[in-house]
Amino acid sequence: MTQQLPQIPSTEPELAGVRNFRDVGGLPTADGRRVRHGRLFRSGHLAHATAEDASFLSGLGLHTVFDFRNAADRKLDGLDVELPGVRSVNIPLSDPADGSEFWHMVRNGDIEQLRSILGDGKGMNRMIASYRSIIRDRTAEHSRVLHALAEDSVPALMHCAAGKDRAGLSIAVSLLAVGVEREAIEADYLKSNDAHRRYRVQRSDTSADAMSAEVMELLNPLFGAHAEFLAAAFATIEETWGSTDRYFSEGLKLTPETRDRLRDRLLDEAR
Repeated sequence: MTQQLPQIPSTEPELAGVRNFRDVGGLPTADGRRVRHGRLFRSGHLAHATAEDASFLSGLGLHTVFDFRNAADRKLDGLDVELPGVRSVNIPLSDPADGSEFWHMVRNGDIEQLRSILGDGKGMNRMIASYRSIIRDRTAEHSRVLHALAEDSVPALMHCAAGKDRAGLSIAVSLLAVGVEREAIEADYLKSNDAHRRYRVQRSDTSADAMSAEVMELLNPLFGAHAEFLAAAFATIEETWGSTDRYFSEGLKLTPETRDRLRDRLLDEAR
């Protein structure tokens, strides 16, 4: 039976310029341990962090910030603010909604154009295909992250643009590697839908018609977290490698000793 998540008072700040920030501490593992608080954080990009946001982040004792945005993201939003004494590592992962023409349509397209690219399940299918692709094709990048965490990169913050897809998958893979239960991983992933965390829909036209209920429904797969996306990623692991253990050993090249170091870095003491 899945363990209940601990009822720990929220210490999450309402950061003014950083969306979707949270500590993943407290999540339960299958063997009765929990992720330690203050070891692994996730968020949207840090490019618009205020001085107060930066002060808070600097106080977390971070060793490394992993930025999974690609060059187009970084050009659009800007580089992260610098946090003194914190290493910043850019490991680009594929944006599920990549492509300048596609994003131009999302921001500027009329209802007919949006129906053509996102209607009839096309938006959901696009995102599911992307999650599957990241698992299959980005093993070297995920291997690099997990080896870094095992060596010296904790406490760490992982982010992409919205902190939902690329960061969400990288966090999920990291948690899976140390034995966190899948139900708990999913529950954390879906927190990206909370009103104060959710990535804001950006449209050039903010009129009632351009932001109608139908438009929001069409855009929802791009701006929301859906359990189906994460399930597709987990299914791809099983389909491609046969088991999660083979995924970590053969796909991500993690030795048993490296996984033990990961557990020591990220989990509380074994009982």
